[in-house]
Amino acid sequence: MKGFINEAGWDRVLRVVVGAVLLVLGWTGAVGGTLGTVLKWLGFVPLITGLVGWCPAYALFRFRTNKAEKAAA
Repeated sequence: MKGFINEAGWDRVLRVVVGAVLLVLGWTGAVGGTLGTVLKWLGFVPLITGLVGWCPAYALFRFRTNKAEKAAA
């Protein structure tokens, strides 16, 4: 399972925070209209990737932020 994770701890925390902020802005109505709707759904992407620890874009470009795991892989 460790080889599956390609995000460092700081990256995961940042993604969860950004995702939560986007969701709050969209779902509470702080941002309305089309942008609010986009934020409602776009917020799930960083939230889920941060919770799981795996980013498909990182995997596609063979990039990772957790350097300790890179040495083990």
